[in-house]
Amino acid sequence: MSRLFRAVIMGPPGSGKGTISERIARSFGLQHLSSGDFLRENIAANTEAGVLAKTYIKKGLLVPDHVMTRLLLPRLEEMTRHSWLLDGFPRTLAQAEALNSACELDVVISLNIPLETLKERLSHRWIHPSSGRVYNMCFNPPRVQGLDDISGEPLIQQEDDKPEALVARLRHYKDVAKPVIDLYKAKGILHTFSDTDTDRIWPNISSLLSTKITADRSDAQRASTH
Repeated sequence: MSRLFRAVIMGPPGSGKGTISERIARSFGLQHLSSGDFLRENIAANTEAGVLAKTYIKKGLLVPDHVMTRLLLPRLEEMTRHSWLLDGFPRTLAQAEALNSACELDVVISLNIPLETLKERLSHRWIHPSSGRVYNMCFNPPRVQGLDDISGEPLIQQEDDKPEALVARLRHYKDVAKPVIDLYKAKGILHTFSDTDTDRIWPNISSLLSTKITADRSDAQRASTH
């Protein structure tokens, strides 16, 4: 039996995490686990953690570490038969340490995108609030201007995607992510990719994962024959 493969993808808002995660899931058969999707599912289902998270979101606050951990870790513990890629968690050192105690990661992908590129991308970003679907007016526009492709409901631009809020938001990400990145660097599982274009980053990520996943499966097969 092949060994399970567990990976995390990190990057600031606008770095292309969602796009790259979908490509990884499609190409390598990993389950794409998005913390944003979990959050929306739990809020919609009125779970205890979902109700708690909603109280913070309504006030415009970040959902605290202990609530995010309560949302995510039980779901990961259920995923005993699937290889997965986690997107949007961990965001902080406390979340990373909680994840560490629950499972062993194989690879952490960190997207390092220039500030000007992030500002450009986010200024064109519109979202469908209830589903979390994201559109970019330059390279991934909706079929009908201003409306979600699936529901036909209006799209919005988030306040923190507007130019005046962006720089502070990106600076905050950098400050919070640094100790997480340092932790994974020290563990020897961090792989950083830098460019202005997702299509140029993708072949390098694909090459890394091809090597890692093939090596892991070979190790597992060798172990099962002894």
